[in-house]
Amino acid sequence: MLRRNIPDLLTLGNLACGVLGIAFCVQGNPVLATWMILLSALLDFFDGMAARALGINNPHGKDLDSLADVVSFGVLPGFLAYSLIAPESAVWEGKLWLLGLETELGLERLALAALVVPAVFSAYRLAKFNHDTRQTENFIGLPTPAHALFWVGLIQGIDQGIWYLVASPLIVFCLIVVFSMLLLAPLPMFSLKLKQKGWKGNELRYTFLLGCLPVLLWLQIAGLALIMVVYLMVSLVSAASSKPSH
Repeated sequence: MLRRNIPDLLTLGNLACGVLGIAFCVQGNPVLATWMILLSALLDFFDGMAARALGINNPHGKDLDSLADVVSFGVLPGFLAYSLIAPESAVWEGKLWLLGLETELGLERLALAALVVPAVFSAYRLAKFNHDTRQTENFIGLPTPAHALFWVGLIQGIDQGIWYLVASPLIVFCLIVVFSMLLLAPLPMFSLKLKQKGWKGNELRYTFLLGCLPVLLWLQIAGLALIMVVYLMVSLVSAASSKPSH
């Protein structure tokens, strides 16, 4: 009985990490919350792997996975963005005089919008994903874990002073809107999940993963922000090059 429930337990662990991450954001510790996203992503990777390895196909598994992902990779990134924009944020400097956001009320409204947008877009994407037969091997639109990992890298980089220049409320809000829209954009994205271990058929995946290593060694966790941007660009270039010419 326990063996059959192992994938579900991993998925619930993903959900629990997402909830803890939200709690850490509320407590004013978004950096600690990013570690919860990393742990959620790890559990999200292994729950599917465990289900395939054990030959388990629970009908509710995909729905449970999406519910957990909405919290960990949709709601939690919104809280991270909120923590960067809110008036009491320690990383905020300067005022946005020309946009009427120079008051605490203006910044609070912008922060609330940043909180809501990724949750809404992520929920809609995951609901569509469960019934989209075109996304069995690769993705259409930015995957929710990739979106969340971008914010992990950004928060860690701002904390370390690497991405400090993008800590402006306006830039953060624009990033949350753009990346949320990419979740639903009809853009082909390659999957990093390996269906087989060999090089053939996985050339792009292995090349991309090997290219990530020096970035992570150089920037550490903060490098995830750059890696997710490169992932987006490589996906688009790969899709464009694979289109048949007329």
